[in-house]
Amino acid sequence: MEPSASAGRVALARVFSGWRTGLSGPVIVLQAGTAVNYFGTGLILPFEIIYMHQARGFSTATAGLVLAAVMATAAVVTPPSGALLDRFRAKPILIIGNLASALGYAGFAFVDRPWQAFVCAAVGGAGFGVASTANQVLSLTLVSVEQRAASIALRRVAGNFGLGSGATVAGFIIAYANHLRAFQALYLFDGATFGVFALVVLVGIPNLPSTNAAPAIDSGTGFRAVAHDRLFLILLAANVVLIMTGGALFSNILPPFAKTHTPVGPSEIGIVIFINTIVIVVAQIPATRVLERMRRTHALAATSGLFAIGLLAVLPATLTRSSLIGTAVLAGVAIVIAIGECAQFVVLGPIVADLAPPQLLGRYLSLYGLTFMAGVALGPAVGGPLLAASPDAVWWGGALAAALTGAGFLRLGNRIPDPLVQAESASL
Repeated sequence: MEPSASAGRVALARVFSGWRTGLSGPVIVLQAGTAVNYFGTGLILPFEIIYMHQARGFSTATAGLVLAAVMATAAVVTPPSGALLDRFRAKPILIIGNLASALGYAGFAFVDRPWQAFVCAAVGGAGFGVASTANQVLSLTLVSVEQRAASIALRRVAGNFGLGSGATVAGFIIAYANHLRAFQALYLFDGATFGVFALVVLVGIPNLPSTNAAPAIDSGTGFRAVAHDRLFLILLAANVVLIMTGGALFSNILPPFAKTHTPVGPSEIGIVIFINTIVIVVAQIPATRVLERMRRTHALAATSGLFAIGLLAVLPATLTRSSLIGTAVLAGVAIVIAIGECAQFVVLGPIVADLAPPQLLGRYLSLYGLTFMAGVALGPAVGGPLLAASPDAVWWGGALAAALTGAGFLRLGNRIPDPLVQAESASL
């Protein structure tokens, strides 16, 4: 065998070894179902307002309110679903949530009046809110404490891969057949993916109780006990800021900013968003291995720093007249933000699980999930008016907020439970 071929195989083996998670078969099956489910969501996500406005004749304002109703309903049901998960096992609740979403999203294929769309939005949003928290709890019941980060990473890879591939396929479908039946087929297929996910959970996932939570820091019960955990509340607030300044500003504010203030056009913006998604899919699991060697406070501070750098790096794109250079600059932004997101999810998620007493795991995870909805909503709500008033201030202000959050993480120090510190103490 030639030395170059042997070296190539060794390098390839090292790349694939970074993707080994050591997770059990049920966890892999669960996240495969998640990927299928998110593929269906990706099919409709870019075209929901287009469908309701163009194919159903709703005003764009009404269509926007329908989409808002989905997330609003999901936010309302998320905390009660956490309380429910503290009393009952996650598997049947996840199945019920997915079946509700299947009914709601498939129903969108047949709406011809706004009130019908709002009903479907409420049903689908309620199912999403319940299933999202149940998926997190069920994932944690299937793994050991040491495998939490890897499990969260795999779920994130599955979700991003499903969304990205679904949106890509839908783009080709709508470009080829931009009429009512094509949209209806997409919604029906999306509903079917929720049903497939429910079937996967029913057949392939054991019905285990939630027993892997860390020792309780407070023996109380209910949301009052959660409210007494000041460290958890601080982390929730910090996560809202990170979601706003990282994912939300990048996804919602960067496209209109780039279109107006840089030489980058819509097709180049699509490439930038695609780069962000593909970096998350490729780098998420290997990044987990790197982060395992870092103190959690340092990893969270680094995450905040990456978001601050990424936001400030948007501004040089306004200084060039070349679409190629502008696209390259924003592609760099997409990569930096993606790496920050990889760290954010696999560090904060296990911390929340470690802080949660066994009897409150569902409540902790439901409130943690709620911060993502809040950040996604507040990002455009704050960034939109700021973009209109002072476009550059969006990026300066977002970078400052991210940097201050990073400093706050460093001040928390040893208050954040850290397996690395515990391991070092045990070895002394």
